[in-house]
Amino acid sequence: MAGTLEELFGLEEHGTDVRTEILAGITTFLTMSYIVVLNPAILTSFPDDNTPGGIAISGYGPGEIFQMLAVVTILSSAVAMLVMAFYANRPFGLAPGLGLNAFFSITVVGVLGVPWPTALAAIVVEGIIFTVLTAIGAREYIIKLFPEPVKFAVGAGIGLFLAIIGLQAMGIVVDDPATLVGTGNIASDPVAILSVVGLFLTFVLYAAGLRGSIIAGILLTTLAGAIATFAGLVEPGVLATDAVRNGGFDASRLASAQYDITPLAGAFLSGFGNVEAFTFALIVFTFFFVDFFDTAGTLVGVGQAGGFLDENGDFPDIDKPLMADAVGTTVGGMLGTSTVTTFIESATGIEEGGRTGLTALVVAVLFLASLAIVPLASAIPLYASHIALVVVAVLMLRNVVDIQWDDFAHAVPAGLTIMVMPFTYSIAYGIAAGIISYPIVKTAQGEFDDVLVGQWILAAAFVLYFVVRTGGVLSSAV
Repeated sequence: MAGTLEELFGLEEHGTDVRTEILAGITTFLTMSYIVVLNPAILTSFPDDNTPGGIAISGYGPGEIFQMLAVVTILSSAVAMLVMAFYANRPFGLAPGLGLNAFFSITVVGVLGVPWPTALAAIVVEGIIFTVLTAIGAREYIIKLFPEPVKFAVGAGIGLFLAIIGLQAMGIVVDDPATLVGTGNIASDPVAILSVVGLFLTFVLYAAGLRGSIIAGILLTTLAGAIATFAGLVEPGVLATDAVRNGGFDASRLASAQYDITPLAGAFLSGFGNVEAFTFALIVFTFFFVDFFDTAGTLVGVGQAGGFLDENGDFPDIDKPLMADAVGTTVGGMLGTSTVTTFIESATGIEEGGRTGLTALVVAVLFLASLAIVPLASAIPLYASHIALVVVAVLMLRNVVDIQWDDFAHAVPAGLTIMVMPFTYSIAYGIAAGIISYPIVKTAQGEFDDVLVGQWILAAAFVLYFVVRTGGVLSSAV
């Protein structure tokens, strides 16, 4: 069996082995499995107390819809990762993306009042466009237009993005009305205390050269939380799965699995024609734009951490992992969930040594295994799994050494890319800042001839996107 896997995925060629790939897959699964319960929570959420939003199906209760969405999340993720494994042979995990699912549920369905089947139709159209553009090489060409400093900055930007996500889940960074962010109650919050101990334990294991140090840190922190609860050191529920604790849904909804997804699957077909064509096009454009650059940024940034980029910062054969994203998005929309994208949590498995599609296959199998008991995927609390994000964030900051900081035309786009990502909670916005600034600064330095026409067009496209997304154009069209 091991020999077959080695030959199928070219393990020796990529300097890895079956054990390493399986360990990497488990690590990636543990850090991204929260999406199985968080995606349904967001897709059934409400923008406020008075305006309904998200997916609601007549004749089915919230718990049943939640379970349908959990199953659909697992299936769409698994399909995308199987394509990633066997077609692209890359170690990336995919699932419905955070941010895009909130835009789907809260903005498009809730605030704009677009029927949810129509929003799904927009997802399917976006996925088909992605598939066509990937097949003809257009997506790969556009990514190659990314300025060099942006390509080399994406990894560090994603590192900081991972850090703020991880520290927030761990209770170390919290909301602060005065300063936007602040420090949590580290000395009194059991989640924060366990997280800090688990984080430094993982650092120690990693520094000692222990293989599997990240997964060991996650599991030991989870075990410590369970022991603390069982021993009565903390009240029951305080150290509950953070997806339940902070995800905005009642844990009782996880009591039983609803495997009949027929009310969701194919619902997109009824969505065509329920909205004005221009509005539908704007919704497709918004989904398309954010997903395109989120995925591109993740592949380039995490690819840099895995040593997949060439000397020009390009990702060879990037069209193959892009196809996995396109197929996942199309299938996901058809089944009944929002846009599927490549997860930045893939960096944790890559840091554990994952280099081939076998890592993605392991993640896919674990996702499918969680179908047996849908809540299984939420067994690892976020405060434990997201320790891995902070560890990997520290390691990804080393990517800044590839940037030519002494060249202002490189320093500005790179610096903006790195800073904007975590502060706007968006990979796409960070890339946008770098791409828009690059031709401007280059021209100001008298190097106009060094800027490609395509880079000017890309910068203009981002400006157009911001006008549509933040200028009220979408809402006024409805």
